[in-house]
Amino acid sequence: MVREILIWPDPILKQKAKPVTQVDDSIRALVKDMFETMYAADGVGLAAPQVGILQRVIVLDTTPRQPESKPIAMINPEIIVMEGETTYTEGCLSIPGEAEDVDRAAVITVKFLDVEGQEQTLKCDELLAIAVQHETDHLNGTVFVDHISTLKREIIRKRMKRLKAEREEHPSA
Repeated sequence: MVREILIWPDPILKQKAKPVTQVDDSIRALVKDMFETMYAADGVGLAAPQVGILQRVIVLDTTPRQPESKPIAMINPEIIVMEGETTYTEGCLSIPGEAEDVDRAAVITVKFLDVEGQEQTLKCDELLAIAVQHETDHLNGTVFVDHISTLKREIIRKRMKRLKAEREEHPSA
């Protein structure tokens, strides 16, 4: 089921998500919905808070730009190693039509549970490393515009408020 993606500055997006205590069918259903929602919105990553669920769950699929990667769901992801630096022009499904340069670690290692509840560790680089950091930020109540200048953030905030108002006026748009 495709879920509605919250638009920043929705207050839910500023809240810290709670750890998943048990990977069960409800979490697997959430993961399935999140993949459907992410694909419908043409994204490469989505965090549960973006669909109004304050749980530490993210889904990612960077295969269009990293053919060697595969779609992956991470439950309770924790970045345990960060190496190097890179700057990437990031966008966000909760901030549609906007993109800004954000400084991130170039290579990361992330520990997480898979959809079977098994602990995994994955070393990520390129777009996957960026996406894991971006989506993990969402779990901590941070959006990519929190990494840019106050002036740029305020300009984007005004545009998002206008977009939300337009969507409320014309729900089918």
